[in-house]
Amino acid sequence: MTNIQRRLIVGNWKLNGLTADLAEIEKVAQKIGELSADIAICPPATLLQAAVRTTAGSRLLFGAQDCSAQEAGAYTGDISARMIADCRARFVILGHSERRQYHGEMDAIVKRKAEIALSTGLTPVICVGETESEHLRQETVAVLKKQLQGCLPAEIKEPGLVIAYEPVWSIGTGRVPDQSEILSAHSCIRTSLIGAYGSIGAQLRILYGGSVKPENSAEILSLENVDGVLVGGASLRAESFLQICAATAS
Repeated sequence: MTNIQRRLIVGNWKLNGLTADLAEIEKVAQKIGELSADIAICPPATLLQAAVRTTAGSRLLFGAQDCSAQEAGAYTGDISARMIADCRARFVILGHSERRQYHGEMDAIVKRKAEIALSTGLTPVICVGETESEHLRQETVAVLKKQLQGCLPAEIKEPGLVIAYEPVWSIGTGRVPDQSEILSAHSCIRTSLIGAYGSIGAQLRILYGGSVKPENSAEILSLENVDGVLVGGASLRAESFLQICAATAS
């Protein structure tokens, strides 16, 4: 049903990382040359440009953790998609559950940000997923369909969009959905993408995100419609992140 050429592994550093931690990024850049997957790190905005410069010439890609819903103007503290692209980043994470929960971001805002990111040449990584209460009520599929309907840009011209399924109840808890739950969620997302974009929807990469670790990454990556992973805490250290990246070859 899908036509994915390359896996994608994205490390989300969240509110972590100082200048000294660029050494971890350098280690990753030095070790990924033989991997066939696309590998990206999304450090804090303060490290983005330095990370790009430090690893120039390597295969390591970069992204930001969010962007403004405005293109430019009097929006103190915001970082625009153009600014991110100017740092030579390629991706931007949008609609992460922590942005939704702590900053009140709604689907319409995520859609607006995604459209701006696309117009700037960035690849949005749009996050969707259910809370624990929604999971317990077996509302996962309904929640995913609703979020995708509200978040997806009206149209895209090429496979320049990524969806990340992140069960909110799994993030940082060490609890991971079982295989059938991941398969069901990713199948729902794939169906929605094909419904929205036709044949292009079959080519868009769908990542799993939620307590991804070296111990479970190979099993997760073996599942249908799992085209990569979005990694949180395990991406902060090169050793654990590289182990996850290496799982794409298994």
